Amino acid sequence: MLKPALACTLLLVAAAQSQTATLHIDTSKPVSKVSPELYGLMTEEINYSYDGGLYAELIRNRTMRADWSGVLHWYVVEHGNSQASISPDKTTSPSAALPYSVKLTVTQADPSNPAGLENEGYWGIPVTPNTEYRGSFYAKSDSGANITVRLVDDFRPRTIAQAVMTDVIADWKKYEFTLKTGNTNTSTANHLVLTIDKPGTVWFSLVSLFPPTYMNQPNGFRIDLMEKLAAMHPKFLRLPGGNYLEGDHINERFDWKKTIGPLVDRPTHRSPWNYQSSDGMGLLEFLMWCEDLHMQPVLAVYAGYSLMQEHVNPGPDLDPYVQDALDEIEYVTGGPDTKWGAERVKDGHPAPFPLKYVEIGNEDMFDRSGSYEGRYAQFYKAIKAKYPNLQLIATMTIKDMRPDVIDDHFYRRKEEFFNDTTHYDKSDRSGPKIFVGEWATREGSPTPNFGAALGDAAWMTGMERNSDIVIMSSYAPLLVNVNPGGLQWESDLIGYNAASSYGSPSYYAQVMFASYIGDETVASTLTGAGPRFFYSATRDATKGKLYLKLVNASSIPQDINLQLGGAGKIGSTATLVSLHALTNEATNTITEPAKIVPVKNQIQNVSAGFHHTVPGYSIEVLDIDVR
Repeated sequence: MLKPALACTLLLVAAAQSQTATLHIDTSKPVSKVSPELYGLMTEEINYSYDGGLYAELIRNRTMRADWSGVLHWYVVEHGNSQASISPDKTTSPSAALPYSVKLTVTQADPSNPAGLENEGYWGIPVTPNTEYRGSFYAKSDSGANITVRLVDDFRPRTIAQAVMTDVIADWKKYEFTLKTGNTNTSTANHLVLTIDKPGTVWFSLVSLFPPTYMNQPNGFRIDLMEKLAAMHPKFLRLPGGNYLEGDHINERFDWKKTIGPLVDRPTHRSPWNYQSSDGMGLLEFLMWCEDLHMQPVLAVYAGYSLMQEHVNPGPDLDPYVQDALDEIEYVTGGPDTKWGAERVKDGHPAPFPLKYVEIGNEDMFDRSGSYEGRYAQFYKAIKAKYPNLQLIATMTIKDMRPDVIDDHFYRRKEEFFNDTTHYDKSDRSGPKIFVGEWATREGSPTPNFGAALGDAAWMTGMERNSDIVIMSSYAPLLVNVNPGGLQWESDLIGYNAASSYGSPSYYAQVMFASYIGDETVASTLTGAGPRFFYSATRDATKGKLYLKLVNASSIPQDINLQLGGAGKIGSTATLVSLHALTNEATNTITEPAKIVPVKNQIQNVSAGFHHTVPGYSIEVLDIDVR
């Protein structure tokens, strides 16, 4: 016989499992417009997102920076009885932007026993068979040296690919080479070696090596990561990112004029996440990223505040920074008859880029000086005077004037998002539009687990329902290198190492939501559902589609009676895309990248009234034909 307490518990569970909700949807009654720009990307140099990540450069510390320990990530190579040393040289370099080079001094070497230096890459250099790698370096020599460049296996002295530069001259010159692999194994356990075969001195700077890149763009991006980003159907890119825009100190901000032009003229700068940015991802590269993925740029301009509480007072002190922002907008949008438009043309992109949104600063609510209102007003007036059609985004609420858009940021646990999906339901529709420029459910490391994906999906239903005022949103951070030492912030949407990448459950939730979205919300009511059940309903009138997002964050299946009204004709078959796990902790990893991925099926017997069950811990999209 069951004890009374246990019997009561079982009855409650059974009742919960058998509870049926009713969802009424009237496809003939639009409620509000859905922003066509709702889902986009936000990124910054964190977690080795650019260097060692999206930016495809394979050489780490290509500009030969050094500290007390030596030239970072570069080491001496001595074969046989050869003898050599390396040291930073602050007296010579190929450009004013790069303050020093590395000096290789070889006192003993011959063709059978060469000596030189090697680079370990970003946790290894990935090599694939029958692949062409393009490289270059700046060098000068006191002895007309021949320089051999090789890709070498870490575990055995096996040369995978090789090129030889002959008669390196006494003045700085750029040397280019190609390394072509043969029928080798795919591996990240490789390094780059540069050697000479006789005594002499050679100076090196800006040593670079690129694999094939997305769309074969020079100075371009990793193919696998760009393909994952493209699958998210992003409508915009917020660039160059949050803290990365500000820097810890004013002189460490993203100084865009130092990130354009030839790589040899880019001085690099310290990231606020405590490593040096190569600035290979400069302003033009960000804009071409937008072009390649058919996104619009959301350009964030430095507004006079840096993270260590350094700020520039409004007024004459701020004028140079305002002018710098105007110059930056001109670089993006100006024709060849403008000063900075002409610079963009010189940099290789004749056509202006489209620009609709400019964000003034980043997270200025942390500025304890209280100077943002004045700083924002000064930027706003100057930019609107020259570019009246631009929409200007404030990073916090402004009391004395009305911004076009306000940027909201949310980093939360899943329960907080579950409890706040109505956050924008009662927002003043006559107020500024909202850009949710950074947000994430922070559970799971280095990438989110399924519980985080449920929190994200629940929050997205609220943004979709209110996308007449929430016009843009972007998850952050976007990327993380999962190697030891690569992580500064958890949780991150996409993980990778030198050779491969994977999407987290939250990534796939983003893909699903952005792939199935209409242009207006429709009237709907839900009754009888459990407390952790969320939904949104949008339609695309032109395509004759109803997109129904269903999120069951409970472990108990949710039965639903779906009542579809207002449609003259309803397709009897619908597409069901489902993301499901058995626990909140379930996730994907670099070694098991596809444990949780969307599954697409067809469901039958769809009609004006039909029954559907959403399993526990599930995110679903129903794609239904309604005419």
